[in-house]
Amino acid sequence: MDAEIQANSFKVTLLGTGTPRLQSDRLGSSTFVEAGAEKFIFDCGRCTLHRLGQTGTSVTEVNTLFLTHLHSDHTVGIPDLWLTPWIFGRWEDPFRVFGPIGTQKFMSKLEEAFEFDIHIRPIHDLVPPQGVKVDARDIQEGVVYENNGVKVTAFEVDHRPVKPSFGYRVDYEGKAVVISGDTRFSENLIDHSKNVNLLIHNVAAAREEDLRQSERMRSITNLHLMPEEAGEVFSRSNPELAVYTHMVLYSTSIEELIQRTRRTYTGPLEIGEDLMVFDIGENVTVHRPWKET
Repeated sequence: MDAEIQANSFKVTLLGTGTPRLQSDRLGSSTFVEAGAEKFIFDCGRCTLHRLGQTGTSVTEVNTLFLTHLHSDHTVGIPDLWLTPWIFGRWEDPFRVFGPIGTQKFMSKLEEAFEFDIHIRPIHDLVPPQGVKVDARDIQEGVVYENNGVKVTAFEVDHRPVKPSFGYRVDYEGKAVVISGDTRFSENLIDHSKNVNLLIHNVAAAREEDLRQSERMRSITNLHLMPEEAGEVFSRSNPELAVYTHMVLYSTSIEELIQRTRRTYTGPLEIGEDLMVFDIGENVTVHRPWKET
């Protein structure tokens, strides 16, 4: 029975909830989704592989990455996720990467950059060369992956001038999870998130007086959406649970973030933390392993 439950499990782990800012407790943007036999990572910020190892998952089991966009804070962990598991036993299947236009070129340049390592390790580490191969695909909006009862749908969000930028919806066993990626207020995201079980969304917040004084702050926060707007997204999409990640906060506390969200949304809300786990069954159950051991 335990094996059957595990085979049908649907679980999401926030590997990294951070922004480009260096924070020891919030590492780079990354989300780990386990749906039955399928294991995926969405975005690959700094220390993604380190956080994946902390979940107890064998890092050699995960070879599929979905990118929301190609900003460095969502991609800088890719060489580690790609190469280190190859050294330690991910030898059979290629490393698969799905992402917006430019993903194929991005991965081909990484293959160039690590050409020496790719050439020499099969000689002195005796690792099979097929294990380091890359299958990179530039995708468009629509279903981009379907296998073992799991469907992954990409949809465009608004992170202009970064275009296209994607959010993703994962459907499994009648349940659904949406990962927004970085976005402003997006009607398309709302359309793809109606009544999902879990909606993981970015947010930005700053004081009006600070925004008036800093053009750079205005420019950065304008790439995202404010808490009141996020609350409207949550209210209109009506998820079972809404979760904040990738919080770009200027002189704004978590308490203020929640208060501002509550102006437009009264439903269930969690502030994401690294390694927070969401089990998606009859209800969405939240686990904080660092507090439960």
